[in-house]
Amino acid sequence: MTFAPLQNDTFLRACHRQATDYTPLWMMRQAGRYLPEYKATRAQAGSFMGLATNVDYATEVTLQPLQRYALDAAILFSDILTVPDAMGLGLHFVEGEGPRFERCAADEASIAALRVPDMERLRYVFDAVTSIRRALAGRVPLIGFSGSPWTLACYMVEGGSSSDYRKIKTLMYARPDLLQRLLQINADAVAVYLNAQIQAGAQAVMLFDSWGGVLADSHFRSFSLAHTARVLAQLQRHGPDGSDVPRIVFTKGGALWLQAMAGLDCEVLGLDWTANLAQARALVGGQAGQPGKALQGNLDPNVLFAPPAVIEREAQRVLEDFGPPHTDKACSGPTHIFNLGHGISQFTPPEHVHCLVEAVHSHSRRMRQAAAR
Repeated sequence: MTFAPLQNDTFLRACHRQATDYTPLWMMRQAGRYLPEYKATRAQAGSFMGLATNVDYATEVTLQPLQRYALDAAILFSDILTVPDAMGLGLHFVEGEGPRFERCAADEASIAALRVPDMERLRYVFDAVTSIRRALAGRVPLIGFSGSPWTLACYMVEGGSSSDYRKIKTLMYARPDLLQRLLQINADAVAVYLNAQIQAGAQAVMLFDSWGGVLADSHFRSFSLAHTARVLAQLQRHGPDGSDVPRIVFTKGGALWLQAMAGLDCEVLGLDWTANLAQARALVGGQAGQPGKALQGNLDPNVLFAPPAVIEREAQRVLEDFGPPHTDKACSGPTHIFNLGHGISQFTPPEHVHCLVEAVHSHSRRMRQAAAR
């Protein structure tokens, strides 16, 4: 398949630690419930899964934020739990409660029955990726994604969201061997899933380790980090057109493990709002001409409820926290992709997002102009 040439590659260049004219910006959950046009499309679809499994609807809502804001990347509209759904656990959404599974994978028999799913059960995702790439017409790159093996396991064992992770932590302490089997299956399934997204047209892929931060230090390394590494080791490095496909890993609450995560075979590490960008840059960002990771993040999403002047000030603070931008186009160096520290809230005023985008782009340009003087 062929796609239109890319017009704005700022995000991809930042992923590869190449100097850019400004700091690129996209937002986790940028296509979502804070937009009135999204709510209207979801009403037509009848349900979240009706929206996510319909190629035309998924394409429409992916592009909606780009019609409002000068964002530097699009992210596939889907859900992190599509893989366990394809394994036969029966994903559905309960109003006010979020995702639920009809069946859990919490004992020896149910985990032994799990297999890497037939990717044809996820054909709607790959068709959406291709449809979105075509609809973007080269405007910005498209990001594909999946939940991490650990995060998927949390939902699969708990049966849905959890406040205390009691069931999965009980399994982890009582039967670590059983949980490791579940995580290995998840890792292999996620790798196949992300590779299929790449083949369908995704230009970058992201692993959401949303619940990695609930683990103790030693358990994070063996039950989360090791299986994230297992996924990354299996991912294709190039798209069907031969272009490099950067890999992003985001662990909510993961700042404690940045040095360990520096060893992951990926290009970008995402940070939540609790991380200090300057310290992260010193730890894993690398120096000009030396290896390192690009950093993504990390504005507190609740800043977007503040007045516009405060949003502008906080956006500038995040940029200044990262520090002087890398400007030498002859070599790689520390780079920053602006994002929120977690997904945007459904209650965010849409006009406040416009304020954020303008603030990031304008101030990051000024920082580069100052560095050039």
